[in-house]
Amino acid sequence: MEDLKKTNAKQTQKNKFPSGNKIGNRFPKGQTGNPNGRPKLTKLTEALREQLAEEMPNAPERTIAEAISRALIREALKGNVQAAREIADRTEGKPTQKLDLDLQINDWRTEAEKFGLTQNDVIAEAQLLIAESVDDSSGEASY
Repeated sequence: MEDLKKTNAKQTQKNKFPSGNKIGNRFPKGQTGNPNGRPKLTKLTEALREQLAEEMPNAPERTIAEAISRALIREALKGNVQAAREIADRTEGKPTQKLDLDLQINDWRTEAEKFGLTQNDVIAEAQLLIAESVDDSSGEASY
């Protein structure tokens, strides 16, 4: 039961680094883990967000953003494909693009056989190339 007791202030003081942090804390006192802070919005973004949140002059029950979204929906209903695509991108996210890759990876043994070489021929040639690339004086590879 002794080891289950909470530490007192003196014990905690002993477990601190000179900077004042407790053991296990990640950053020294006065240093943050996010020095740049939250990304700042641009002045244009701030201005647009403020205006989108304003009430419509002719219809105070709606915001400008709501009016724009209704106009976008009206355009999509008229057959404007770009408006429909914008709505879909905003509500469902942009579709992922699929890539169709056809990687033909040939085994070196098969390739060697095409040229009439055996596995031992290829291995001997590889060993020769490695030996030639090693600098005799230092024993290190010279690429």
